[in-house]
Amino acid sequence: VTDEKRLRYHGDQFFLKTAEEMRAVFGEFPEAMANTVRIAERCDVTIPSGEAHLPNFQVPAGFTVDTYFERVVREGFEARLVRLRQSEAAGALRGPLADYETRLAFEIDIIRRMKYPGYFLIVWDFIRYARERRIPVGPGRGSAAGSLVAYCLRITDVDPLHFDLYFERFLNPERVTLPDIDIDFCERRRGEVISYVTEKYGRDSVAQIITFGTMKAKAAVRDVGRVMEMPISEVDRVAKLIPNQLDMTLDMAVADIPALAELEKADGRVRDLLGVARRLEGMTRHASVHAAGVVIAPRPLTEFVPLYRSQRDDGELTTQWAMREIERVGLLKMDFLGLKTL
Repeated sequence: VTDEKRLRYHGDQFFLKTAEEMRAVFGEFPEAMANTVRIAERCDVTIPSGEAHLPNFQVPAGFTVDTYFERVVREGFEARLVRLRQSEAAGALRGPLADYETRLAFEIDIIRRMKYPGYFLIVWDFIRYARERRIPVGPGRGSAAGSLVAYCLRITDVDPLHFDLYFERFLNPERVTLPDIDIDFCERRRGEVISYVTEKYGRDSVAQIITFGTMKAKAAVRDVGRVMEMPISEVDRVAKLIPNQLDMTLDMAVADIPALAELEKADGRVRDLLGVARRLEGMTRHASVHAAGVVIAPRPLTEFVPLYRSQRDDGELTTQWAMREIERVGLLKMDFLGLKTL
C-alpha cells in the first residue's frame, strides 16, 4: 500500500458515465453519440439452454448409436451372467435371474428414450481403454451405481439388484438432466485417460474446466496483511484466531471468538486489517483448473464457450465458464477423479 507506483491512473473520471454526462463531454460529435446507441441496440445475443450437446460417438458400420449401445450392453450382460449363475448356484443371489433381464430391458428403454446411448458409449469406451492399459479404475460411486446398464458395461462393479439400488436416482424421465457419472482413476495415470479422450474427440473439442478460488476469511486476512505490510507475526496472530470451519466468515469469527473481538477493539491496525478484509471476503481471488471436470463437445469448443489460457508454464486451455455454466448450456461434463488409494 506504500508503493506509489501502484496507482497507474490518476484523476476522478474512472466510472461509467450517464448519457447526459457523455453528451457534455462529446457534444460536438452527435453522430458518434448516435452510433454508440445503434451499436448497442444491434447487440442481441441469446445463449440457449436446455439442449444437450453430446459428442458424436463413432459406431461400427451397420450400426446406429442405439443398436450398438444395446449390443455392447447385452454382451456385457452375458459376461456378468457367468458370475450371477455361480451366485445363484451357491444360493447367494437375492432374486431370480429373470429380474435382471426385466431390469435391463427397462433401463435400456429409458436410456434410449432420453437419447443417452451415446453418453454411455463414451464412458464405456474410455473406461475400457483404461482397463486395457491396466490403469486402475474405481468400482463406481454415487447414483450411477444404481444402474444395471452401467454394471454390464463395467462402468461400475456394483450389482444394483443385490444391494437394492434404484436406477431412478440416476436417470429419471421426469427430471431431464444429463447423466453424471463420476469415475475414479489412479492419480498417477489419470492424465493418460484424458489424453486418450482428447485425441479421440479432437484437441479443439476437449478441455478441462476452470474453477475460481475465492477470498475465504483467513486468506483475506493474510492477503490484506501482506499488502498493508504488517509484520507476519501480527497477521498470523489474527489469522490463527479464525476457526478452521467450513463457510467461516470474519463476522462469525469476531462474534464467536472473544479474543479476536478484543484484538479488533484494542488495536487500530487490526481494526483496519479486518475492515478491508471484510470488504474483500467472498470475492474471486484467482482462476485455476477444476480437480476433475473435463468437457467434451461435438464441435470445437469455441462454438459453445469462451476459453481461457492459464498463466502456468504449460499455458493449458480451460473453459472460461465454471462447471454450473457448462452444464446449463448443455455441454457434457465428465469427472475424471484422481485417487491415491487406487
